[in-house]
Amino acid sequence: MFYSYTSIAQTPSLGSWNCVNIKYSVSRKMILFSEAQLRSLKLYNNFHYHEIKAGLTYEAIQGLKFALCFGKYDTYKEGGNFRVPKNSDEKRLWQQVIIDQKIKQIKIEQRYRLELRFTTSGFKTRYRYRFGLAYEFGKTKDGCKPFLILMNNEVFFGGREPYFERNRTQTAINYNLNKQTVLQIGYVHQFDYKINDETGTDFILLGIFIDVSKTRNSRLNKINKVKPE
Repeated sequence: MFYSYTSIAQTPSLGSWNCVNIKYSVSRKMILFSEAQLRSLKLYNNFHYHEIKAGLTYEAIQGLKFALCFGKYDTYKEGGNFRVPKNSDEKRLWQQVIIDQKIKQIKIEQRYRLELRFTTSGFKTRYRYRFGLAYEFGKTKDGCKPFLILMNNEVFFGGREPYFERNRTQTAINYNLNKQTVLQIGYVHQFDYKINDETGTDFILLGIFIDVSKTRNSRLNKINKVKPE
């Protein structure tokens, strides 16, 4: 049902989704992170969205993590590069819980997020749930495998009618360039229902994840550390 409305409700062109993520391990349990994203409705043309955010993640026990983040999210009008006036100028505070479990070589992730959104059209709340699978493969080197394939699906719900806002799916493959750097390429598809904070249907995903921790015991190569926040 979702896909049948896609061609009517959204731009059918293939866009670009670019991500730079930087993490610093304060301790084995606490990680600071920052991330910037830049998106376009066509392949590196019609840039219409960017965001920047920073926060921290705390691992309470193995397989259970909490996160807190604050960021700025800007959406521009379609039909050009950063056309004004903006569709949305938003500041966002979000909290999330991540539950991880492993079955043989498959890692399962469940992510629950509550967003407090301060927008040009007033204060809003949003609830997000993401379910993901990840699998590492290749010859082990420096304690980790060089490749990771991941798939996830996420649903978005607003605090007022219409409650359902968005469904987003992602498929990607990561390559461990070294202990500190992971490169990512993938594909994102999303369906929106009466939402204007970010539009677009299909994106080529390019990402780079960097661990700037001073210790050699980098945790960036763990499966749960190589996904856009």
